[in-house]
Amino acid sequence: MSITGSMYTGISGLQAQSQATSVVSNNLANSTTTGYKSSSIHFEDVFYSTVYAGNSANQVGNGVSVASINTDYSQGAYASSNSVTDVAINGDGFYIVVDPDTDNTYYTRAGNFNFDTNGYLVDAHGNRVQGWEMDDNSISGTLTDIQLDNSQSPPQATSEVKLSLNLDSTSTDNSTSTTTPYSALFGTYDGTADPAMDDSRYSYTTTISVYDENGGAHDLTAYFDLVSSDDGDLVWEYVITCDSSEDMRDFQGTDIDTTSAAGALMTGTMTFSSSGDLQSMTAFTLSDTPTNTTDPMAAENWVLADFDTNGLPIFNANFTGADEDQEITLNFGLSNTDSTTGTGWDTTGGIDSMDDLDATTTTDDLPSFNASKLSTSTTTSTTSSSSTYTLSQDGYAPGVLIDVSISENGVLSGSYTNGQTQKLYTFGLADFANLQGLNAEGSNLYSATTESGQALIGTPGSAGFGTLASNVLEQSNVDTATELTNLIIIQAAYQANSKVVTTADTLLQSAISMKR
Repeated sequence: MSITGSMYTGISGLQAQSQATSVVSNNLANSTTTGYKSSSIHFEDVFYSTVYAGNSANQVGNGVSVASINTDYSQGAYASSNSVTDVAINGDGFYIVVDPDTDNTYYTRAGNFNFDTNGYLVDAHGNRVQGWEMDDNSISGTLTDIQLDNSQSPPQATSEVKLSLNLDSTSTDNSTSTTTPYSALFGTYDGTADPAMDDSRYSYTTTISVYDENGGAHDLTAYFDLVSSDDGDLVWEYVITCDSSEDMRDFQGTDIDTTSAAGALMTGTMTFSSSGDLQSMTAFTLSDTPTNTTDPMAAENWVLADFDTNGLPIFNANFTGADEDQEITLNFGLSNTDSTTGTGWDTTGGIDSMDDLDATTTTDDLPSFNASKLSTSTTTSTTSSSSTYTLSQDGYAPGVLIDVSISENGVLSGSYTNGQTQKLYTFGLADFANLQGLNAEGSNLYSATTESGQALIGTPGSAGFGTLASNVLEQSNVDTATELTNLIIIQAAYQANSKVVTTADTLLQSAISMKR
């Protein structure tokens, strides 16, 4: 091998180690960069020259070159953050972001996101994070920009009211009737009076707010009065009402709020065992096809209520003047297990409407159903003072977005002033068959190439993709100690190759001086 060949071999070593220095330097410079993935350089020897020695041919190498520079895509450590939109991927995958100016798609592991002034979730350079919109808790449509644009939670009309209370069994019967003892309290109601129910006519009352389909709040008041009975059973009468002026139901073409039935929504009885447990109940509502078309309070117009699919009796309300009434179920803690067959009522006592109630009626005659207790918090009647344990309903007013959260499955949910939580978007993640084929664009971004293959798209936590962690960021996976060790090795190699060059130069100069 010639002296010049030795010099070129040394120079190739210098060039290779210089490239290695650049790789290590870049790793060290990005040792604290969010989501950075370290690189490693690999060398290979170059072509060989054949040298004949004696009767055999031998080879002498001609230096070194860079074989590849590979990226280590292994998981970086987590660092806590105070921002909920700082998210880290635990496992495989990349966030998908789109440059709004060029529509170019990029991929990143850096999850330091925030919402811009237009409500878009963006990275540090304004690239928009991609995900799927949520509809009824399922993703819908195609990947799109994640954007919260004046997000509101729509109102929900109340469909169920639940009351859990105790009624003092030692109370007196305040509304009495010798002809209709089981509807005496209802008989004192007058929607045209103020108040519609006289304070002296009931033993206990409680009020809960419900919501119409437009999100308006309305008070629903329940009145209770003990029924004096000669057959030894403990029976309470109840009446469910709303504000008379807010009752916009229609009665035979007349606004019901101008009648004595204004605000009267449901009435009935509750029968308790000697130990105070609720055993059965009745529920009457205003008929859709009244017999008496002039007086909505007429007893013959109040018939046994229908049941919903859960076996709860239904009453109708209308607070907005809508064409369809709002159906609300009443839950005292009992449901009908046979509500799907007919009306679900056992009327062997001959009582189909309140008109059938009279002085001869006993608790055995009262309509009943196959009752099943829904929980331990059913209404009771004991010697304890009357009190309300729980009041709940499932409606709510419209709400304004006040906070967001991100689940491990990548679901971005909004919390609203009405106490509701709504799933808004699901993050999209991408993965590639050949990660080494990705092109590093800088700014923590990668782009797909023909070598990487097309992006495989999925949701966090699905097959092949990692989950997300909120309030944390993935840190650089650079091992500083390893990189400093590599730097020392590279420095020694560089110095050795420089010695080869200077030695070859000295030899070459000696050869030239011989000619002189």
